[in-house]
Order: sequence, then structure tokens, then C-alpha cells
Amino acid sequence: MSKIVAYLRVSTDRQGKAGNGIEAQRATITGFAAANGYEIAQEFVETETGKGADALDRRPELKAALDKAKEVGRREKRSGPVPVVVSKLDRLSRDVHFVSGLMSNRVPFIVTELGADVDPFMLHLYAAFAEKERNLISQRTKAALAAKKARGEPLGSPKLAEARQIAHAILIRNADAAAANVRPILDSLGDMSANTKAKALNERNVPTPRGGKWTARSVLNALGRT
Repeated sequence: MSKIVAYLRVSTDRQGKAGNGIEAQRATITGFAAANGYEIAQEFVETETGKGADALDRRPELKAALDKAKEVGRREKRSGPVPVVVSKLDRLSRDVHFVSGLMSNRVPFIVTELGADVDPFMLHLYAAFAEKERNLISQRTKAALAAKKARGEPLGSPKLAEARQIAHAILIRNADAAAANVRPILDSLGDMSANTKAKALNERNVPTPRGGKWTARSVLNALGRT
């Protein structure tokens, strides 16, 4: 069974902590490997905010994936490194110069959505198309905002503002419901201090409305909601 190295990436700290996109990328690469007879030698997960041709300096996990691909290739006595597999091309970059720089490492890349047989030249083309599309979207967005501003219209999306209001209302409702559920436990603790009540709730493994640990502040917030 041929070996591959899996590379997964999210673009911000918030996405990394929340796991947004990582499980989907992992499922895609795992399914691709199973369908095409590959064995994943190792998985590398990156949280990165750098952009541009020099972004490799700010992607230690990608560099580690490249090194691992070379190491596995030597261990397997191959003529070169094993492939590094990503779910989509933008998990590497939308910058054609950055993608071109990666090719200079002599490590083959496989993009699951493009298939296993796409050669490096085609990856350059796809990256160029992606970069061009990104630039066109940016230009159209700036032009639309400028035209809207010239007409004296407020910037921003009314639908987005409405969605935020709905989300905020749901958050408040859920917090109120969670506080109501925990209120009987708080009442049963009597006249203890907020710190002592927080410790008692944590010892009972009672989660806060957001699923975290209780503090004196969160206890007071819960009491204030009911």
C-alpha cells in the first residue's frame, strides 16, 4: 500500500480552536486514501494566518509535512518523496508564486478534489485561476462598496445585521434557560459565597451555559438571570 502524508490547515486561531473545517478535511483525505489504496503515514494540522509567497516560513507544520514525505520516501526506498495530500488547493495557498515555490521542494502534491493524476503543471494553472478569481472578487467588492458609498447608502448588509440580532437573541435565550436549570442547585447550596458555589458546581461536573468551568462571576451572572 502506497504511503501519503496528510496536511490539514485552517487560517485563523479561532478556526483552529473551534476545529472549523478540520474534521471535514480529515474525512475527505481519509476517504480519498481508502478509495485509492493509500496509507496515511502521518497527519499534520496547521493553524496559520500568513499569506503570500513567503508563507512557508510561518507554516512549520507544512514544512514538517514536506520533510516527512522525504523521510518516508527514503525509508520506502522510493525514487523520491511520497505525496503530500490536501483536500483542496486553497489548503496550500491561492497564491500561484507560493504554490510554485512548494514545487521546488520536489515533493509531489495531491489535491483530492482534483484527483490523483493531476500533474504539477496543472496545479500551477489551478493556482493561477484561483488567484485571479480572488483578485476579481476583491475588485468587484471594492467597486460595489464605492458605488454604494457614492449614492449615500449605508455600508454593510441588512441581512447580516438581522442574522446577528437573531443569533444574539438565541444566545440570550439559551443562557437564560441554562441559568434556570442550574438555579435549584445554587439554591440548595444556601448562603455560600459565589466562589464556594462555583467550586461546588465544578466538583459536581455541572457545566456552565457555555460548557466551561464555573467562576464566582459566572455564578453571579446565573443568579442575576433568574
